[in-house]
Amino acid sequence: MSDGAAADRQVWSAETYEKNARFVSDLGAAVLEWLSPRAGERILDVGCGDGALTRRLMDAGADVVGVDASESFLDAAREAGIDAREMDGHALAFDKEFDAVFSNAALHWMTRPEEVISGVVRALKPKGRFVAEFGGHGNVAAIVTAMRAVARARGGDETIAGPWFYPTPDEYRGMLEAQGFDVKRIGLFPRPTPLPTGMPGWLMTFRGPFFEQFGSATDAALNDTVDLLRSQLCDRSGNWTADYVRLRVEAHLR
Repeated sequence: MSDGAAADRQVWSAETYEKNARFVSDLGAAVLEWLSPRAGERILDVGCGDGALTRRLMDAGADVVGVDASESFLDAAREAGIDAREMDGHALAFDKEFDAVFSNAALHWMTRPEEVISGVVRALKPKGRFVAEFGGHGNVAAIVTAMRAVARARGGDETIAGPWFYPTPDEYRGMLEAQGFDVKRIGLFPRPTPLPTGMPGWLMTFRGPFFEQFGSATDAALNDTVDLLRSQLCDRSGNWTADYVRLRVEAHLR
């Protein structure tokens, strides 16, 4: 679910994502409930990934277009029968085509949010709605802090540890209202999330570029990060939990 400059070093594999991060779409029920797709609606899914949630929109009877920047994800989505198109989320190329724009777990990769919102406005029909969930303020704070500590200790680039856009509700509300939306509801939702393949799998799936900067010391940097996080995010049985915080929003064009 990668788009734009913030993700230009992030390379996605649909197979790796399925193994280490399937929970992302599995936990999408709440945002789908906020969207409440209806049969016959035309819906745009921004950052559709491999299409797991896009299929659920289609199953509800909606006419859906998915966009993503990852060729691997697009291939998987198309294999699932989805109209999936390669497109940068900062430059959505639609004009008043959709009743709703939807996004799950993608917008935090798009670090020029005003451009994304402008594209959403262009894509929507008059009075259209925008429903999204993505990382919010405080998301994976412990994980990012541990990576930054490892970068400092090893002389690496700590900015690669956290390339995301994680706004507060007030911050994002202001951005939406400035471009013509009425925000119906918005909030932060802490979501401690079990990691099925442990912390190393999560780190290499979502922040591989951070560790790869250390070259032959990649594994050592990864182990250092895992060791720093163990006391906070791993229980006595060895089960890992990520410190997720999600921002969910429903907004309608005035």
